[in-house]
Amino acid sequence: MYTFNELSERVNKIIRELDIPETPVELYEPIRYILNLGGKRIRPVLTLMTTNLFRDNIEDALAPAISIELFHNFTLIHDDIMDHAVLRRNHSTVHTQWNVNIGILSGDALSIYAYRYLLKAPHDRLYQLLKIFNDTALKVCEGQQLDMNYENIPEITIDDYLTMIELKTAVLLAGAMKIGGIIAGATEEQTNHLYECGRYLGLAFQIQDDFLDTYGDTETFGKTIGGDILSNKKTFLPVYTLGHLPEARKKEMLEILNAPITNDREYISTIKNFYDSVNIPEITKNIITDYFRKGMNELAKTEVSIERRKLLEELITNLISRTK
Repeated sequence: MYTFNELSERVNKIIRELDIPETPVELYEPIRYILNLGGKRIRPVLTLMTTNLFRDNIEDALAPAISIELFHNFTLIHDDIMDHAVLRRNHSTVHTQWNVNIGILSGDALSIYAYRYLLKAPHDRLYQLLKIFNDTALKVCEGQQLDMNYENIPEITIDDYLTMIELKTAVLLAGAMKIGGIIAGATEEQTNHLYECGRYLGLAFQIQDDFLDTYGDTETFGKTIGGDILSNKKTFLPVYTLGHLPEARKKEMLEILNAPITNDREYISTIKNFYDSVNIPEITKNIITDYFRKGMNELAKTEVSIERRKLLEELITNLISRTK
C-alpha cells in the first residue's frame, strides 16, 4: 500500500515533467506557473489511494489522477479572476501576474490538457470516466455560479450554503474517489459508496476551511485570519450565525455587514463576537465530525478490509483535523 507522501511525490514528478509547449509564452507560462505553486495534491492522491484499496498496481490510475489535478488548477485560475483574488498559495494569482485575458485563455488551455490526460486512461473504462468527469465538471461550474449569485444576496440559508459547497468543492473529491474505484474495477455499489465518502469529506473539508479562516492561527494557517469576514463571504460561520441569532441581534449584524469597513481588526473582532454568541466553534466542530463519521461509514460499506483501508482512513482523519 502506498502512503500519501509517496503518491503526492509521484503526482508532483509527473506534473513537473508535463510536456507543455514553450510558445506562445503568454499561453503556456501561466500554466507552468500555477502548477508549480504546489498544493497538497489531495484530489489526485485520493484517486490513487482509492485504486490502491482494491489492487496493488495503480499505474492505470495515474492519468485520470493527473487529469483531475489539471482540472482543479484550471478552476483555480478562473475562480481567482471571478473573486478578484490577488494571492494564491502566497503568490500572485495568474491574472495579476499577467492579465485577465491571459488568465481566461490559459485556464481554458489547462482544461483541455485535463481532457488530453484523461484519454490516456484504459480505453475499456474511458466512457465511464468521461461521464463522471463531465458530470463533476458541470457541477463545479454550477457551484461557482451559486457562489457568485450569493454575493448579491444579504442572507442565505444553511441548505443554500451546503448545496453551493457540495457543488463547488465536495463533488470534485467525490468524483476523484469514484474514478479511482472505477479504474480498479470496483463494483457499482462500491464506487457509489466511494463517491458518498468523498462528498462527505468535501463538505467537512470546506467547513473546516471556513472555520480556520476565522479561528485558525495566522502562522500555522499560512494566511491572514479573518479574510472571509473582510470579503463578506457566505461561509458556514455567518450563514449559521444569522440563522440562529435573536431578531434584534440579527438586524444589528446585517447592518454591520452592509456598512463600510473602517478598521479591519475591529471589524473582524465584532463579527467574531456574533459568531461566539451562538457558539460557532463547537457547532462547527460538531458538524465537521458528523460529516467525517458519515464519510468513514461510507468507506466501510465498500467492504474492503480494514488493513487496506488504514492509510486512506488516516489521510481523511488528517485532512479533517488539520490546522492549515
